[in-house]
Amino acid sequence: MEKYLLEITVFICWAVIMIFELIGARILWPYLWTSIFVWTSLIWIILWSLSIWYYLGWKIADKKANLEFLSKIVFLWAIFILLTIVIKNILLIFITTRINDIKIWSIIASIILFLPTSIVMWMVSPYVAKLKIEKLSNSGTTIWNLYAISTTWSIIWTFLSGFFLIPFFWTNTLLIILSITLLSLSIFIYNKKYLISKFVILLLIVIIYLSLNEIKGINKFKGFIDIDTAYSKVWIYDSIQKDTKLKTRNLLINNEHSSAMFLDNNELVYEYTKYYNLARHFNPQFKKTLMFWWAWYSFPKSFLLNYPNSSIDVIEIDPKLTELAKNYFSLKDNKNLNIYHEDWRVYLNKTKEKYDVIFWDAFSSHYSIPYQLTTKEAIQKTYDILNNDWVVILNTISAIEWEAWLFLQAEYKTYKSIFPQVYIFPVRNKNDWNEVQNIILVALKSDKKPEFYSSDLTLNSYLDHLWKKEIISNLPILTDDYAPVDYYINKTI
Repeated sequence: MEKYLLEITVFICWAVIMIFELIGARILWPYLWTSIFVWTSLIWIILWSLSIWYYLGWKIADKKANLEFLSKIVFLWAIFILLTIVIKNILLIFITTRINDIKIWSIIASIILFLPTSIVMWMVSPYVAKLKIEKLSNSGTTIWNLYAISTTWSIIWTFLSGFFLIPFFWTNTLLIILSITLLSLSIFIYNKKYLISKFVILLLIVIIYLSLNEIKGINKFKGFIDIDTAYSKVWIYDSIQKDTKLKTRNLLINNEHSSAMFLDNNELVYEYTKYYNLARHFNPQFKKTLMFWWAWYSFPKSFLLNYPNSSIDVIEIDPKLTELAKNYFSLKDNKNLNIYHEDWRVYLNKTKEKYDVIFWDAFSSHYSIPYQLTTKEAIQKTYDILNNDWVVILNTISAIEWEAWLFLQAEYKTYKSIFPQVYIFPVRNKNDWNEVQNIILVALKSDKKPEFYSSDLTLNSYLDHLWKKEIISNLPILTDDYAPVDYYINKTI
């Protein structure tokens, strides 16, 4: 065993490195979403720390290359991972409530949470290489063999982490496992009675305390439910609505309000979801509908109650969200409800179905939206699966004028390049051009001009929010090749 001590160290450390790098994204997503800015900040930190310690690590190894010091490095790494568990939520809440720029958020969070740990973890490779070199004549072969081993294991552990470990283990649980693994490795490398022995008991106590509610994969505290899925961080909690005094059950996905339901009635909680009923105005004879969903079945449940003779297909990529909707949000099986657990764009690309109405609620995040659904190619697919003379109704968050409407302006222009008629309806305030709010976009496949009046008073109140000014856009049409969506929506924060 001692003969292969350094190889074992490389094997374990590279496993921890690859798992920790991928977990980094899961740590930030609940607060910063899966924005390109988040990925850029993470990669920037990893490369920065790598360059620092590929330089400084060799200098330290040249001065003091022994197993005792290597053991201390690994132990320090375990401590930093433990500190990440302790401070991550507090830090991210503090940053996101005080700074309004997601680019600054992601950089600051990445530096504080990941730079110290990354610097220490990258130090292991040059240090082990120094210990492995026995003579100058074979130093090159020794180093490259060691790096070949580490690279091979990094490939294997990247695959195992992304496809098996991270989707099925909760973030804190994995971080705890990594910390314990490194702690055990540090003792295994150099089992002496020094600093490690003084901290080991305290470390284990803290780890056990932190993991009490995490190992089961669900954390319940005073009615607050905290769940990790393969795609998102989910919070569920009950509250009393201020204006109506009615009790609601609320859903947050990645720290954003995604859905809610009244516990005492079947009314829709969010005003913008009621605007999907405009389908009844533009063509009341619809039978088969499709919904690309982000708000967790609140409208599909309402649809099934109000339109019992019509069907709705819901595309939801995360099967865990469907399971939780059944457990906590009264979603029930229905012959008119079909749920497909797959990516929205994949479904668009392959489906042979035809629909009368297509509802979109995938663009309601302040921080990141799936750009591949916003492009001309995706909208063309939407047009193609829509029956003649029918309608697309889409929700997004924007202002009507000035910088905050960049995404809406680009998306409107992109829809106009495919559909003969496109209209927008500000939900909360039809007169305030600068207010960031839910905006409903309606695209009609028909050339026939619709009436914007209804004898149904409820529908008429929605139609009254029609934006009547001309929308002039100088932005390019969004395409799969060019869609700076994250940049555009960052203007709305």
